[in-house]
Amino acid sequence: MAVSIRHVQPPDYGRVIQHVNEWWGGREMAPMLPRLFFIHFESTSFVADREDGTLAGFLIGFLSQTDDDTAY
Repeated sequence: MAVSIRHVQPPDYGRVIQHVNEWWGGREMAPMLPRLFFIHFESTSFVADREDGTLAGFLIGFLSQTDDDTAY
């Protein structure tokens, strides 16, 4: 099944957050991924969608504002 990758958008938050704890093996990780990341780090974050529209994966990334050589 093919997967398409695109930049995240604020409406993706609901789709992603419902899977975060499960993807982290049941750990309570949802509070570590605030909605504002989907607004302020849109250009460095991605969502992977399967052909059927289900979520295949995501990456929320951002560059450090104080160290040009650091990203998360």
